[in-house]
Amino acid sequence: MEANKEDFKYKKRAFLSAQIDLSKFNKNDFEKATEEEKKQQDVMGESRTFLQDGMRRLRKNPLAMMSIFILLAIVVIIIVAPMICPYSYDTIIRVDGKRDRGVVNLGMMQYSDMEIEYMERTGEKLFPHIFGTDSLGRDYFIRCIYGTRVSLSVGVVAAIMVLIIGVIYGSISGYFGGKADMIMMRIVDVIYSLPDMLLIILLAVVLNENLGPLIQGTVFESLGSNMIAMFIVFALLYWVGMARLIRGQILQIKKAEFVLAARTIGTPNGRILRKHIIPNCLSVIIITTALQVPSAIFTESYLSFLGLGVSAPMTSLGSLANAARDSMQSYPHRLIIPAVIIILIVLALNLLGDGLRDAFDSKLN
Repeated sequence: MEANKEDFKYKKRAFLSAQIDLSKFNKNDFEKATEEEKKQQDVMGESRTFLQDGMRRLRKNPLAMMSIFILLAIVVIIIVAPMICPYSYDTIIRVDGKRDRGVVNLGMMQYSDMEIEYMERTGEKLFPHIFGTDSLGRDYFIRCIYGTRVSLSVGVVAAIMVLIIGVIYGSISGYFGGKADMIMMRIVDVIYSLPDMLLIILLAVVLNENLGPLIQGTVFESLGSNMIAMFIVFALLYWVGMARLIRGQILQIKKAEFVLAARTIGTPNGRILRKHIIPNCLSVIIITTALQVPSAIFTESYLSFLGLGVSAPMTSLGSLANAARDSMQSYPHRLIIPAVIIILIVLALNLLGDGLRDAFDSKLN
């Protein structure tokens, strides 16, 4: 700093320059800035990325944070519970290796006579039937756990499929425009007119005959052809909303100056989309994806309720509610429990989606 001050007196102002002529000053003419003057030069707010700024606003939303807490609690329960509970979702409960006829249709936290006799005889404490048992003697708690797993997995997988297909399709349509955009959007209009329920029923019937032998012995066998048909319908139909939103955003963003600058220096179209345009659509992508998860879960639930969901013995929340209809008056908790879980998951995801919209939508901030 001292060396710089010594150099000031040797510097002369250039001709017609608007700068101060430092050659007229000595080093003693300069005073150190006071602490108050230094504070005036401080930046008013720290630099944050788009994601950090959105998360900061999200943390101020109590409903969104409560929804995150509920979803995290549900995820922890469905991961930890099968490690603790000794029962299986597809196995009829046995006591000391023997079939127990009295374990059918037990109430919440109840034991059968054979289980009580076994505990008195051996002194061993059996794991309680928290939600009771079903009409076949299977533990209802663990079936609800696996049903929640399936429903959440369907929602997440469907949202990822919608995200990938919708972003790619909408980006190409909006960026290139012209005839390509017109043809691609007419395809979207045609897909919008297709009834998803009819397609699921038709695909389930067709795939049940053709895919049955192919999926035997694979990981898809437990899901069944109905669930595979549902995923195919998600891939065929449910991405069109995302594609339209992304297209509308790109039609606005591609006119910006930074996109013109990237084109000027010869940046390939693919890189412009990946590095410049799609990151500026991040708020729409996050919001739409978050709201797609509860929509897919609800779709899977009512399709399973109609018998078009997972194949037995695998279960989902919708199939549990469907199976509980016949015994609704005698055992109402079998219908209430999966219904409450569906309500909690869908409500929490919708509230979280609204919170993400409020936090990341730049037009609302």
